[in-house]
Amino acid sequence: MTIQPKYQDLLLDEDVRRWFENLRAKSVLTATVALRNLGHYCEMTGTTPKQILEKARKNEKDFRYEFSDFVREMESKGKAGSYIARFKKVILSWLKFNGIRLQLAVNISGENETPTIANERVPSKEELARILRKATSRGRVIIALMAFSGLRPESLGDYEGTDGLRLGDLKELKLSDEIQFDKIPVTVMVKSKLSKARHQYFSFIGEEGATYIKEYLEERRKQGEELTYDSPLLQFDVRGIKKNAFLRTTLVTRDVRDAIYGAAY
Repeated sequence: MTIQPKYQDLLLDEDVRRWFENLRAKSVLTATVALRNLGHYCEMTGTTPKQILEKARKNEKDFRYEFSDFVREMESKGKAGSYIARFKKVILSWLKFNGIRLQLAVNISGENETPTIANERVPSKEELARILRKATSRGRVIIALMAFSGLRPESLGDYEGTDGLRLGDLKELKLSDEIQFDKIPVTVMVKSKLSKARHQYFSFIGEEGATYIKEYLEERRKQGEELTYDSPLLQFDVRGIKKNAFLRTTLVTRDVRDAIYGAAY
């Protein structure tokens, strides 16, 4: 299933569609966020992507002043610098794709600050243990791979649910009458398509994480699933509706979020 981005109607413009598809070739998520940001900017300023190009080509100075006024207005409304900066980034991307090399020299106050996550921190060992206890068996596998192996949610299941970590990516895993690992730590191979930097790499998962994986796979086998090395590491709930081949990133992070909330309350 393909996720339909907001401002989908902008893709009726062939130039916008080409720009979107060019971004999408590298990252579906990046392309979707960029389209949303471009659409939001056009909505707030009463303009269109085509008009942005026309204004930039006609008079670079006026275009820069107009964007500067937009930035100052957003700042006066209390918008975070990191929020405003996303519009600068997407406009430059849209212009560059259309052959307009414009220096949008507009400073944004607090551009690199992220106030909404300023107080976030890594859970303590005790907090992590409590979160793991509150997680489902699938959630424990997700949390272990993120906390102990440093994997991103998108590496476990991509944005559209078309790819994700497979059992064969756990190199020491042996699927026989008994599910076991040849040795610990277990090598976790992340394919280039699931890597943010678009190159294959590997990580490791220790004894605790390997135990969570083993228990989770044994549970799935008891429910009648035939496990192969091509099977997704993260499978859908038995009573759930399977719409994609793999668990989407939003569902991966939901398991983590539910465990954190459960541990907090």
